[in-house]
Amino acid sequence: MKPAASDEVLTRREGRAGRITMNRPKALNALTHGMVRRIWDALAAWKNDPAVELVLLDGAGDRGLCAGGDVRSLYESRMGGTAYARSFWRDEYRLNALIGRYPKPYVAIMDGIVMGGGIGLSAHGTHRIVTERSQLAMPETGIGLIPDVGGTWLLGRAPGEAGIYLGLTGESMGPADAIHAGFADSYVPSAALPALADRLCDPAAGAVGAVIGGLAQTPGVSGLARRRDDIDRAFARDTVDAIIAALESSPDEWATKAGAALARKSPKSLKLTLAAVRRARHLRRLDDALRLEYRLTVRLFEDGEFLEGVRAQIIDKDRKPKWSPPALADVTHDLVERYLAPLAATEELTFEGHDR
Repeated sequence: MKPAASDEVLTRREGRAGRITMNRPKALNALTHGMVRRIWDALAAWKNDPAVELVLLDGAGDRGLCAGGDVRSLYESRMGGTAYARSFWRDEYRLNALIGRYPKPYVAIMDGIVMGGGIGLSAHGTHRIVTERSQLAMPETGIGLIPDVGGTWLLGRAPGEAGIYLGLTGESMGPADAIHAGFADSYVPSAALPALADRLCDPAAGAVGAVIGGLAQTPGVSGLARRRDDIDRAFARDTVDAIIAALESSPDEWATKAGAALARKSPKSLKLTLAAVRRARHLRRLDDALRLEYRLTVRLFEDGEFLEGVRAQIIDKDRKPKWSPPALADVTHDLVERYLAPLAATEELTFEGHDR
């Protein structure tokens, strides 16, 4: 029997904290639609509860907070059209927006693997904590999608061209890189997490920031920061084609690795990601970025690019996706603009009436 959402994510009160624990450790706490709804209900209930002074999010097990959305369920829904995918992403993105504007401290323990949907649950919070085990990534271009769950908003605000680099290559970030890129705020060793949770839940412990600061340490030097000049030089180019050409012209091993990573990604996803992240830099609200991402995810589901990526990487695991179009040159400017364009008015992602 499939576990109920109440088993897949645990919500409860502990002291002054409302606690959310992702509880699918065997699946790296992958996020299901039922879990999205459960978390929404908990946050909505706690929002105006004076006994809840903060929210604390963590994951069961020691392998990761959340490895992303349950893309297998999205793939399996394909025969029924886009209704399930649209519903999942609509509710997930509304949850991301709620987290981003939550009126109380929202503390996310980003221990272990945090990817895709896990980023959406954590990186829009007010206090984002990484450990020596943290590995954060937005790897969507490898499965025919774009960085979503507000990923374009976060990537668009990373220093220099780091966000373009991370969004296109899907490269993972350790703790120092995550803080440098603006996906996290503080580094706390994993051994100190139980003490941190206890203190955060303690009504007498004081301000949330001071509690975290009392256990925080220096995460070390960020590789992204060290590579900033190289990243900016290559990834500031106007097009994906020009970025790849810049990488290919460099003798640096880092550039060779980055170029090889891009060669494995969906050409369409690469060009849409570049356009979406750069557009997100000029948007005023997280909601606006989520609305743009929703247009792209729906269209990439409908045209089969996302489904082919999931098939190749997760279902059949042959690692041989048949991207459409197969080459960057065939992904035209007009195609990119069509995908970025609004959906029909009745299909657009809206936030009005959803706990604004």
